[in-house]
Amino acid sequence: MIKFVVQFRQPTDLNNFENTYNDFLALVENMPDIVRRQVVHITGTPIGQSPYYRALELYFDTVDAMRGALMSPAGQEAGNELARFGDGTFEVFFAEVFEEAGGSTPHADTTSTESDTA
Repeated sequence: MIKFVVQFRQPTDLNNFENTYNDFLALVENMPDIVRRQVVHITGTPIGQSPYYRALELYFDTVDAMRGALMSPAGQEAGNELARFGDGTFEVFFAEVFEEAGGSTPHADTTSTESDTA
């Protein structure tokens, strides 16, 4: 799985940001082949305020599906809308997603005996 991520920096005008973001999101929803869409509201960091306010993650099954979506008419329109946020107010990147089954990490067996290690 692959994802396209947009990280938005802290806005100087929250109302303007939210209006532009909602317009952008409406266009993103028309893009083909999105498997999952995740909106992340960033609340802070261990050392205080984050430079980021929100992240949008769009998941695709393959790189080709992602490229096709971004190059589609809807993807191009969303990209044009993204430019309305202004230079330096967001960052974009692609990332491979690896998910592990289970949900827990195995712990070392601390009950071994001397005969187990011999």
